[in-house]
Amino acid sequence: MCVLEAKASQLDVPLQVIPPLDASLLNGLKLGLEGEHQYLNAGLAIALCSTWLQRTSHLEINYLEQTSSLPEQFIKGLITASLQGRAQIVPDCCINIESPGDLVFYLDGAHSPESMEICARWFSLAIKEDDQQPTLNYQPQDDVGSSRELVQKDYHGTSRKNTTQILLFNCMSVRDPHLLLPHLMNTCASHGVHFKQALFVPNISVYNRVGSNALPPTDLQVDLSWQLTLQRLWESLIHGGDAKNIDTREEGKDDTEKSVISCENSTVFPSLPLAIKWLRDSVRQNQSVRFQVLVTGSLHLVGDVLKLVKK
Repeated sequence: MCVLEAKASQLDVPLQVIPPLDASLLNGLKLGLEGEHQYLNAGLAIALCSTWLQRTSHLEINYLEQTSSLPEQFIKGLITASLQGRAQIVPDCCINIESPGDLVFYLDGAHSPESMEICARWFSLAIKEDDQQPTLNYQPQDDVGSSRELVQKDYHGTSRKNTTQILLFNCMSVRDPHLLLPHLMNTCASHGVHFKQALFVPNISVYNRVGSNALPPTDLQVDLSWQLTLQRLWESLIHGGDAKNIDTREEGKDDTEKSVISCENSTVFPSLPLAIKWLRDSVRQNQSVRFQVLVTGSLHLVGDVLKLVKK
């Protein structure tokens, strides 16, 4: 901001600092994009639109100076805005058929320390809100629908299930996981959220349809060195920086799972489809538990997960 102010002064041009949108201006409605930070983005969007409309003579009223109302068109745009892969909640279609809402993906492509902290805060608040609902059901939406695809249905006699939080993580090797993972873990912990398991998958995820008769091929050697680095860091953070006594083991019931490398609190999978399969199997084996999976660290990973769970 200091640089912007100095440059504006040097060029003798006006600089306006826009405050976050006042939620009361939405007339009881919610922003289409989840997250507290979106109110700042919404305020900026209103300022940009208002300025452009004024300068093109399409708007007489300066809504930057209004504090009591917004045009209906502005409100409609704000509540219908959609951005896939950012603060997006998607239940798994496959599991939903058998047990509604028992596997829910919370997707955010955060890949910087600042965005990771925002992502962790959003996830922590979102799961607490969802935990208060008796039942969550999946409602299919098109690509331009809301980023939130959970629909509450209150079934008589339905008790709330226990929940468990899982992290599905991947970041590019140009990123510094020592900056990302601590921000994620500490912010979640400050909200009382602790991951039972962290899953790490390769940077280049193999796209395969997940199903009982369509397991991904594993005949090609996959370099898991980066994922093992992420796993060691995660285990070190959990153990207070002591990674000396971390026990890793390679396990699998058949040839398709030989490269699954597990620790007490984390697992490295050779492909994303295998990680999704593990999650689905875990849900089927623990029908009294709702799995809440945070997918973050890479927009590539988020996109791959969306492809898999929406098929």
